[in-house]
Amino acid sequence: METFRPAFVDRPRPLLSYGIPFPEAVSRHVVDTFDAKRVYVICSGSVAKNSDSLDRLAETLGKVKVSIAGRRIGMKSHTLWSEILEIAKDVRACSADLILTLGGGTLTDGAKVISYALANDAKTFEDLETLCMGPNQEPPSAPDPATPKIPIVSIPTTLSAGEYSNFAGATNDRTHRKHSFQAPVRGPQLIVLDPALVAKTPESVWISTGVRAVDHCVETFCAVKGTTEESDSLALKALANLVPGLVRCRHDKKGEDLDARLTCQLGSVEAMAACTDGRVQLGASHGIGHQLGPLGVGHGETSCILLPAVCKYNAKYNANNDRQSRLRDFLLEQPIVANVIKSRGLEKERLDLGDVLDALFRELGMPRSLSEVGVGRDKLDSLAAHSLHDRWCRSNPVPLNEKEQVLEILEQVV
Repeated sequence: METFRPAFVDRPRPLLSYGIPFPEAVSRHVVDTFDAKRVYVICSGSVAKNSDSLDRLAETLGKVKVSIAGRRIGMKSHTLWSEILEIAKDVRACSADLILTLGGGTLTDGAKVISYALANDAKTFEDLETLCMGPNQEPPSAPDPATPKIPIVSIPTTLSAGEYSNFAGATNDRTHRKHSFQAPVRGPQLIVLDPALVAKTPESVWISTGVRAVDHCVETFCAVKGTTEESDSLALKALANLVPGLVRCRHDKKGEDLDARLTCQLGSVEAMAACTDGRVQLGASHGIGHQLGPLGVGHGETSCILLPAVCKYNAKYNANNDRQSRLRDFLLEQPIVANVIKSRGLEKERLDLGDVLDALFRELGMPRSLSEVGVGRDKLDSLAAHSLHDRWCRSNPVPLNEKEQVLEILEQVV
């Protein structure tokens, strides 16, 4: 039986569907919810290569007389401007009335910026430059940019959860700097969850993007501005699903624990509900991570490496110690976390939040240093300089305004 509802209790969109196979859900809502006839599909290269998902989707859409008007197989990580412009040109040429993504966060961010570019007739790098936020997060230079009109439906195969937000990050591949695209950008209007589909997602991708969702929760709960009782409750509820679910997935070598995967998916929704109402200010794990991405590090891996270090940095300068302590205690009360700490021979009384997260991420088999992902010392100076332009570095509990502050964090994880 399908569950079909708003993803968030206080907002009518995006909509969420789960409980039935994704081709059935998509074909139903492409017609009933969006009245679309010509769908443009952006599909992950690995999904297209390693499964029959795209064929199943095309067959089911055909039964309701909806055509796949065009398709793009694969996008490079971190959503390159050159590929955005290529796909926008293709969508325009085939007169698609809906964009559908089947894959991870790169495709989702790509679809958001593509729809935005189409609404504003952006065809060049210079056009995109006028639509993104400025280097100090000033509004786009384009006067009154138009709101996207082509709706997006996403079928995520990872847990990074960008599907639930109305902003996107995309990388200018001439400068290798990642830029933020915000209002009037529109995210997907429908997200379809299918744990059977994501059982085929590579473990490292699934778990690292799950850690990205954990990062949303931790930086939301530990923020010093904008938190509410509701955001605190949502962040804790999300962690209570995500952390056990991820550990179960880590030990589920045959991909048979579909309940664990759906638990993780729903946890990522709750994580985004906590941090997307515009009030909570995130921190440096997100801010530095945005600029670490263009160096070839996956979204989820940036959180695995940076989050414990950022927590320790903030604690060192007494920025949010009360909130960190509350979150540390909450995590240690979770039986699966207590078991991880015990199995690793650690004494919980001696651990701070950064230590608890470090133990969890190691249990999940995730990288914990920049060297593990191929980023050497020669990259640190430019990485730190670029990070200062990210709004989440300035809203970190200890605001990062000097390059030396970022370098202090990076030195923990070299």
